[in-house]
Amino acid sequence: MSTPIFLDEQAVRARLSMADLIDAMEKALVEFSAGRIEQPVRTIFPYGDAGAFFGLMPSHAPALPALGAKLVTVAPANTARGLGTHQAIIVMLDPATGIVQAVMDGRYITEARTAAVSAVSARLLAREDAKVLGILGSGVQARSHLEALKLVRNFQEVRAWSPTKERLQKFAGETGVRAMDSAEAVVRGADVIAAVTASPEPVVQNEWVAEGAHVIAAGACIPTQRELDPALVARARLIVDSREAALKEAGDVVMGIAEGRWTARHIEAELGQLPKRKNPREITVFKSLGLAVEDLFSAHLVLQRA
Repeated sequence: MSTPIFLDEQAVRARLSMADLIDAMEKALVEFSAGRIEQPVRTIFPYGDAGAFFGLMPSHAPALPALGAKLVTVAPANTARGLGTHQAIIVMLDPATGIVQAVMDGRYITEARTAAVSAVSARLLAREDAKVLGILGSGVQARSHLEALKLVRNFQEVRAWSPTKERLQKFAGETGVRAMDSAEAVVRGADVIAAVTASPEPVVQNEWVAEGAHVIAAGACIPTQRELDPALVARARLIVDSREAALKEAGDVVMGIAEGRWTARHIEAELGQLPKRKNPREITVFKSLGLAVEDLFSAHLVLQRA
């Protein structure tokens, strides 16, 4: 039996380019929506007394072939400790024998593949002439979304807002984005809007969003939280990464259903079905939860270069 490869975050970063990852995520989503991926909806349970939770995300992709699982924790108290709130490892197994091939850092993969999936949504659904990008948030997801989204559209202005002013100023100073005084100032007039905050309440209001905008909601990932005004979700074409997961985990979807605002049929498509923009004026919303297959394809890409 061979010894598994161990790859830390630095080694993973060195083997992943965002441009390659965007293409890999599109392939992963196509495989998922075509029914060629074997995976359950992730298992999540809370632990401790500080709002932390643990997730288990296994997946099998025969086309690669690849088999593996991500173990992820979300610990909000880590912010005060100077640590990232999301921590993860990915275990890759030989699909034929089940023998462990590799154990690698999953924190960066989670960060990067989430932004890469958002970039796939923008490549498919944002207007070709999109010029203004608005980012709500100033953490690692804000940075990775800035990197990924700039690869699929030629933005002339990037605005950002965060409830944490110190982090916003640091983000702006290091990246050159324009720091704004409010979420409204970011959203009004923006062509692409990325919500990547940890807010349990909506940070994007319907009346702020102009016709023709593409909205990415990648922050809230539990059924009791939503980051978009439900009136906006009702007004827009709604695209998700997984129908099954969205109807179980996405507060932006299930809370609206529970309130009688729409039914499950309001989900028009999964991103892996490669939906396209129908006209310049429509508003599109992509609700991203994150799928195990995205981690699997990312880790497989790392192993190909290890």
